[in-house]
Amino acid sequence: MESDALFSLGEPTGSRSAPDGHAGVDGFTAVADDSPLPVRMRPVTLDELVGQEHLLAPGAPLRQLVSGGAPMSVILWGPPGSGKTTIAHLVAGATDRRFVAMSALSAGVKDVRAVIETARRQRRSGGPQTVLFIDEVHRFSKTQQDSLLAAVEDRTVTLLAATTENPYFSVISPLLSRCVLLTLQPLDDEAVRGLLRRAVADKRGLDGALTLTTEAEDHLVRLAAGDVRKALTALEAAAASATALGGGRIDLATAEQAVDVAAVRYDRDGDAHYDVVSAFIKSMRGSDVDAAVHWLARMLVAGEDARFIARRLVIFASEDVGMADPTALSVATAAAHAVEYVGLPEAQLNLAQAVIHLATAPKSNSATTAIGAAIADVRAGRGGPVPRGLRDAHYAGARGLGHGTGYRYPHDDQRGVVTQQYVPDDLVGTDYYQPSPHGAERSVAGRLPLLRRIVRGLPAPAARPTPASEPSVTAQNAPALSPGVARPTTDTGAPGMMQDSGTDAAGEGQQ
Repeated sequence: MESDALFSLGEPTGSRSAPDGHAGVDGFTAVADDSPLPVRMRPVTLDELVGQEHLLAPGAPLRQLVSGGAPMSVILWGPPGSGKTTIAHLVAGATDRRFVAMSALSAGVKDVRAVIETARRQRRSGGPQTVLFIDEVHRFSKTQQDSLLAAVEDRTVTLLAATTENPYFSVISPLLSRCVLLTLQPLDDEAVRGLLRRAVADKRGLDGALTLTTEAEDHLVRLAAGDVRKALTALEAAAASATALGGGRIDLATAEQAVDVAAVRYDRDGDAHYDVVSAFIKSMRGSDVDAAVHWLARMLVAGEDARFIARRLVIFASEDVGMADPTALSVATAAAHAVEYVGLPEAQLNLAQAVIHLATAPKSNSATTAIGAAIADVRAGRGGPVPRGLRDAHYAGARGLGHGTGYRYPHDDQRGVVTQQYVPDDLVGTDYYQPSPHGAERSVAGRLPLLRRIVRGLPAPAARPTPASEPSVTAQNAPALSPGVARPTTDTGAPGMMQDSGTDAAGEGQQ
């Protein structure tokens, strides 16, 4: 049975048989000379554990767990290769407690209950306490996790569980509240580098038979991306290649030939999935086009569904770009169509183009805030009946009910806008849409106050005094306009923007 970290789980030599689904009783599979390098190099003592200094202080829960000083149940949460199963092995070997290991990939409720019942009998007879290690605990169903609650609560067993996924999402709250959560961090580059050098020199590893060049070491560290198991597996493959070639060292060419694909820390159904997608969206929102392209590449290399990426782009186009660049939605929709029509790998070009467009576009969330505010009012009960003039008047008898009475047809007005109530009575004067001054929305921001003033029949603002340096508008130089007709101006900073002539509210606008 393959675990998610450094060591495989298996039946130890000389141990008694276990129920189906158990990985072993009283320990782990013994290390053999032909065991994989990550298994041979596993720490023998807690002091050999690298990269989790925040958990290794004197008296810290991790030391208490390994030494048996406190029978607390623990959930270990961390990425692959960070040492979760290593810690379980140390717990198994450092105390006189009975140790049972199983994997959630193959064990069921029946297996869990069998372990608990055996632990209960031994406890009643004065036997050793049982430590139950469950690898990949997030794969247990709610029912399977429920079966652990009583035994963990009364300490019939001390639970040691490992997960690569966020336990706040993948572990039920009652079980989480009964355990101490220890978060393991990915190993940094220097920690991985130190473990590689230890494996080259240690008699459990290469025993100094080969040397590792600095360039090859850098390559392996980079490819590992914080996963020490990945680093040691790559080192073993490179060592085998170097030995087959008859050389005494592992150079960059040999390392590249052995392993040419970097580890991508990404799980399409796990916590990393949501973290990467969040970083992707926030990078586009922050207009960091280079970061956005990186996260796109990260998802594509990890095998993310291109349709999922395309859907996020379509949402983003309206949520974060919106009216600041109305073409963004067309670009995102076209990219989504290209994904369906072309498919990967070629569609990555369409996705990249859309991402670059969205990341570099001016931003506005005015559409998001407008619909959010409107929905909040609707849910709060604000609204009321449809104004009589707006009701459907096409069916027989509608006119007799007064439907459509008083409705003014905007196209009959030269401006295409008339004074008319379009909202329910208790929403009169409510402004949901607040345009930003960014991009194409700047022109909307200049036009909207005039539109609202005409529609709502509000008086025009007082005319501003004309500075002495500006020519005054007189009857001789004013453009000839019909009463109530807007004229082009550049006052708002948007050439050609409609401005009312001051007669809109007093003239035709209030008829």
